[in-house]
Amino acid sequence: MKSEKKKNIIATLLTIAGFLLVWQLVSMAVDNAAFLPKASVIVLEFFKTFVNPVGKYTMTMHILISLYRVGVAFILATLVGIMMGVGMGYSKLVEAILYPLFEIIRPIPPLAWIPMSILWFGLGDASKFFIIFLGSFSFITLNTYDGTKNVDRELIGAARMLGASERQVFFKVVLPSSVPYIFAGLQIAVTAGWSSVVGAEMVRSDEGVGWLIVMGMNKGNTIQIMVGMLAIGIIGFLLAQLTTLVERRLLAWNDQ
Repeated sequence: MKSEKKKNIIATLLTIAGFLLVWQLVSMAVDNAAFLPKASVIVLEFFKTFVNPVGKYTMTMHILISLYRVGVAFILATLVGIMMGVGMGYSKLVEAILYPLFEIIRPIPPLAWIPMSILWFGLGDASKFFIIFLGSFSFITLNTYDGTKNVDRELIGAARMLGASERQVFFKVVLPSSVPYIFAGLQIAVTAGWSSVVGAEMVRSDEGVGWLIVMGMNKGNTIQIMVGMLAIGIIGFLLAQLTTLVERRLLAWNDQ
């Protein structure tokens, strides 16, 4: 088991090294830093931003500010998404009321909501929370809905035959059976919410990882754009790994 894990880690590191090498060679062949900066330059500048401020803050603070925004929006999306998904999956009436509306809203990308978010919530953090919320909400809702909908009806019937109340059926059968689906939705939603931070921080911001990209675009600074992209990619990867780790710890019973 340990040797297999080591092989996987080595394979991952070799893939990353190979990607960076190809990037470096292509950028040297292109020889146009404004079009495609060298990988070595981007990696070096990325680490420099943890020491030298970009705007008001260093990279550490930019990341923490963006994580705060994503964290608040993700918690709200989780609460609303789970309640709505469970409600639609468990109750035919709730499904009839909410599902058509959900399916209309779901395809609209978070960026399309930027004008309305400014109109409704102003230029502060509330509008940013709203955009990130929309980036996460649909994945959690849909997975929770599918999980609740696909609970084994024989289990529900057996529980009722044994005298379980509707409350007991819900909390002892339906909800536990839906948890793996919910966590699958959470893993997708956390990375989707983190990806939405770029659009969210387009709304009058002077801090955050998304702001780094927006300001780099406004200044025509390709290096700053790609440094911001690298930060988003690394943090997104770490968030996905963290969600997977939490799922494995909390749902060890599911593998058994």
